[in-house]
Amino acid sequence: MTTSKTRPLSVLCFSTNHFFEKNLSHLMGLIALTPHDAIVVAPEVCLSGFAYDRFDEAAAFTPIALKQLLKCLADRLLIFTAITHEDGKFYNTAYALHKGAILHTQTKAKLFALGGETDYFTAGIESAIKPFEFQGIKIGILICFELRFKTLWQMLEGCDIIAIPAQWGKLRSDHFVTLTNALSLMNQCYVAAADGLNEDTSAMSGIITPFGAEIRNNGEEVLTSNYEERTVTSMRRYLNVGISCDR
Repeated sequence: MTTSKTRPLSVLCFSTNHFFEKNLSHLMGLIALTPHDAIVVAPEVCLSGFAYDRFDEAAAFTPIALKQLLKCLADRLLIFTAITHEDGKFYNTAYALHKGAILHTQTKAKLFALGGETDYFTAGIESAIKPFEFQGIKIGILICFELRFKTLWQMLEGCDIIAIPAQWGKLRSDHFVTLTNALSLMNQCYVAAADGLNEDTSAMSGIITPFGAEIRNNGEEVLTSNYEERTVTSMRRYLNVGISCDR
């Protein structure tokens, strides 16, 4: 029986093409391959890619996709990002969806200038990067480039799981592996990192435990392990660096 003490944890790794409906169908198909009660993390902007030449279309597709995703999740929690449009501005918005409801949103606060993001997106507010509670599990989200900022790691101290939806550059694949591993050790938590499987991305999705044990997708589109509360608590008691074990 799944409880707040243990839960399946799945990360996805798949390519995104120019056809938004096909991307959504692919995402829903992969979700169906995860345990019915899993916490699932999908790559950044996996429904559309960055689609700089189709921003209006991509943003208009997001609410359509949200309705369909909310219907297909069963008892799963899905974390991913999508392009949104509000007050004449475009954002890269992270969503946490569960049982027909949006539990949490936050917009990407650290935009990747080398990828052109600052030319198209408006940055979110850093103070909105904060943990949210899901069935007794404290979860935080960092979106791709945000992984590089140590101050944001501190803002998510105490999380049980940190989800990383990403489209991480292939030339810096080693950085993605190193930073996600280090985040799990520094914050003594699980890290669930989902990267794209595109020609220019690292494809190094992975799940890392608070003790630093990692598994990577190795070409698989769905990778599943387990979150265990006792592993988080054990690490924080074993090496006390000031992160509370209290719940």
